[in-house]
Amino acid sequence: MANTIIETRGLTKRYGALTAVDDLNLEVRQGEIFGLLGPNGAGKTTTTLMLLGLTEPTAGTATIAGVDCTRNPIQVKRIVGYLPDNMGFYPDMTGRQNLRMTGAMNGLSGDYLEVRIDELTARVGMVEAIDRKAGTYSKGMKQRLGIADILIKDPDVLIMDEPTNGIDPEGMHELMALIRELAEKDEKTILISSHQLHQIQQICDRVGIFVQGKLVACGAIGELGKQLEQESGFRYEVGAKPAGKGLIEALKAVEGVTEVEENGETLMVRAQTDVCDALVKALLAGNFHLTFLRPCGSDLDEIYSRYFVKAGEQNEGSRSGRIFRHRKGEAQA
Repeated sequence: MANTIIETRGLTKRYGALTAVDDLNLEVRQGEIFGLLGPNGAGKTTTTLMLLGLTEPTAGTATIAGVDCTRNPIQVKRIVGYLPDNMGFYPDMTGRQNLRMTGAMNGLSGDYLEVRIDELTARVGMVEAIDRKAGTYSKGMKQRLGIADILIKDPDVLIMDEPTNGIDPEGMHELMALIRELAEKDEKTILISSHQLHQIQQICDRVGIFVQGKLVACGAIGELGKQLEQESGFRYEVGAKPAGKGLIEALKAVEGVTEVEENGETLMVRAQTDVCDALVKALLAGNFHLTFLRPCGSDLDEIYSRYFVKAGEQNEGSRSGRIFRHRKGEAQA
């Protein structure tokens, strides 16, 4: 198994009564692309700031390549490249001049720096635009230049905050391919913070789902889907003809099926076990024409939504419990 590069233990950040990050235990392995997913306000940015040593945790620890992020932030910055949501460049300087300045700030100079800039410019597809002023660049071009910028010092770890925001579909596809190449060819460890699930599903080896400061799920997308199936049962979207009561009764009669409900022009079937084959056999035996059958839960959108709902229900239960105990105490008093 690959070595752990990014690791947090009990990482917590509070701002007064608000807990932005709550007891985060996370491991990101060498050479993998890890997606930290969650809505705005979930705690993703606060986690990133603690990993970069830009804000101190209230409790717990964070390390990158064994370096304590709080105690040794300068050392962390030597091994980490950070791409923020809006990368800032001097608009009146060319892309090349911006990269040259970044190289100088990292102790690079002379022919080595110029060769490095040329290599990275080609790598990110900016050869034709590198000598134009950065103020003329589109969002996608700025993101490309941003990746070149953070690669100047050849870091082992890349942390990217919403890297696909505001990029057109073609630029997004090229950016995703570049990120994948950085992990596979260059063996970079990449942590991506994002709320754009479709892009994350295409590129990440594993994901962590962040809800209200808590990491509620972590693993490969397929693993999370299977875990949900074990906890919540199996779901299938079914379409068949002729529709109507007879079709519903035929599906309900399949052993293991617990519920059949209308879902627009299709039916949603819930079951305790994997009944996919049994559904097909039952429909064929009943002379129904099967038009559509899709197992639900393997898509990241569905996984995310179900974990989000699950976390909300657990939080609601906790609040209800606290209210009950509080009222009980009042009654006893």
